[in-house]
Amino acid sequence: MSKFYARGRLSIVAALTGLIASAALFTAPTASAALPTPVSAATARTYLASLTVKAEDRTGYDRDLFPHWITISGTCNTRETVLKRDGTNVVTSSACAATSGSWYSPYDGATWTAAADLDIDHLVPLAEAWDSGASAWTTAQRQAFANDLTRPQLIAVTDNVNQQKSDQDPAEWMPSLTSYRCTYVRAWVQVKYYYDLSVDSAEKSALTSDLASC
Repeated sequence: MSKFYARGRLSIVAALTGLIASAALFTAPTASAALPTPVSAATARTYLASLTVKAEDRTGYDRDLFPHWITISGTCNTRETVLKRDGTNVVTSSACAATSGSWYSPYDGATWTAAADLDIDHLVPLAEAWDSGASAWTTAQRQAFANDLTRPQLIAVTDNVNQQKSDQDPAEWMPSLTSYRCTYVRAWVQVKYYYDLSVDSAEKSALTSDLASC
């Protein structure tokens, strides 16, 4: 049995069952709710020390192996739920599309008033997850990861910034807004720890350095 289950964290298969039945795992947050608060820097350092250090392997990766933007509640999918959560004064249509509102992107400090200018970032990218352990998961497990609203894994940010980040880890890319970097690395480590994902040596070195200054 892998540590993914042994640590008593998330039973992804059970979570999927619950998701289908009642969306209990992914309860739609209120429109003004914040990104789930990451663990403290001290806890993140402890988590990081326990992560397996391993070279990445992207063999076989395909984004479609991580079903995402599933229905969360009513007509709202994951993207629409995060837009409502992360925005201010968000108004939605009967189809749950955001028709107006204001969004602050913590990666670059920009504010937007059109939902089309926002991407929903997987803080730990799907390809990165695949590289570091998700290749061994079931599709149900990958779906739960790709739509996780409970951990600090999904966040609305400026679309071209998200595209610039792509699938890079903290050794390769960090938010340009330096005041957000501590939050970012704490969230990164928390997600990796929760899902028992490995880190490569350069990634661990960067995370260690960033957390030391938190």
